[in-house]
Amino acid sequence: MTLNSAAFDLGPAILFCPAERPERYEKALERADAVILDLEDAVAAADKDAGRAALLAHPIDPSRVIVRVNGFATDEFEADLAALRKTGYTRVMLPKASSAPEIDALRGYDVIALCETAAGILAAPQIAAVDHVVALMWGAEDLVASLGGTSSRREDGEYRDVARFARSAVLLAAAANDTAAIDSVYLDIADVAGLGAEARDAVAVGFAATACIHPSQVAVIREAYAPTPAQVEQARALLAAASGAHGVFTFEGQMVDEPVLRHARAVVARAR
Repeated sequence: MTLNSAAFDLGPAILFCPAERPERYEKALERADAVILDLEDAVAAADKDAGRAALLAHPIDPSRVIVRVNGFATDEFEADLAALRKTGYTRVMLPKASSAPEIDALRGYDVIALCETAAGILAAPQIAAVDHVVALMWGAEDLVASLGGTSSRREDGEYRDVARFARSAVLLAAAANDTAAIDSVYLDIADVAGLGAEARDAVAVGFAATACIHPSQVAVIREAYAPTPAQVEQARALLAAASGAHGVFTFEGQMVDEPVLRHARAVVARAR
């Protein structure tokens, strides 16, 4: 098994859609690589039953759907599971995941564990090790709220140190367990340049996908994850040169060893 291959075969742009808005389901699926039908934060407390009813009444392609249920400790969790069992959906996102035992309640599903509290970030390695966890995602705003803070970003738009630590911790925990990592949403919808820069950084360090909150963000994320023709050509040339080399060699003035070759293989894989 290779990194990020553990039953996570969705594309890079994953779009949230409120579960109680079934008229948006198909539109979201047309625009994004996959859709997260959200029963949690996107649905007001008074509309939870309506969200579950819509989930049942308006099925869409289950191969490209993730259902975000409410948190394990909430009163809505069991009702969400009861509804989920009546659908064909097999991927579930568990928000505010804080420990490995919580994941057992979702055995039988491929679980995307959303680590977005202090406890969840610190438990990310144990959560990622559970056999039916196929991806980890992190969340900046809930994390900072769980710390008693008020903002995950500085005035210049960059993440504060604690958010940067959490992002890295989740990525490392996922990679250590051959599990995919999904980058957090970018809340400033109008800031296309900022989203693009953050998505390109996500690709560079190994995230498998980036979640988004608006259809206009999908194209920006896809462009960031797709290598340019020049990058693909360079990677293929490097791999071709390696076929006749033994051990470390030099290519276009750069020392090449196995880690550099793995970088090139990742670029070619993304191009496919």
